[in-house]
Amino acid sequence: MKMRTYLVEDNPTIRDNLISTLEELAPVETVGTSDTEEEGAAWLTHNDGQWDLAIVDLFLKSGSGLGVLQACRTRGALQKMVIFSNYATRELRYRCAQLGVDAVFDKSTEIDDLLAYCVAQSQMLDSAVNQSSGLQRG
Repeated sequence: MKMRTYLVEDNPTIRDNLISTLEELAPVETVGTSDTEEEGAAWLTHNDGQWDLAIVDLFLKSGSGLGVLQACRTRGALQKMVIFSNYATRELRYRCAQLGVDAVFDKSTEIDDLLAYCVAQSQMLDSAVNQSSGLQRG
């Protein structure tokens, strides 16, 4: 099962390359993108049952990835949010953890870790959906 993934990234080159890489190497289907905090938070909160994973950059065209995390704090248990940033410092990781992030990946050194995370989360999602007849996906 492919994870329905939404990207909040303001750099078109990074966004396009990330979509290509994820869809080629991980069980991911991109369901949408945005380049601002407002657009990303609005889409994710208004389309609650339509995504499984949100990949969010920290610095956006307008606003911050932290605002997107804040807006999605009450997401479903199977919905995961990760920060993918060039500024994955210890302080950022701590702040993101306070806001309920599931993982933080550094763009420059942890793309393989992000791919592995996507594969693992897809397997967990498959397992959860298959084991629970009452749990439905979107």
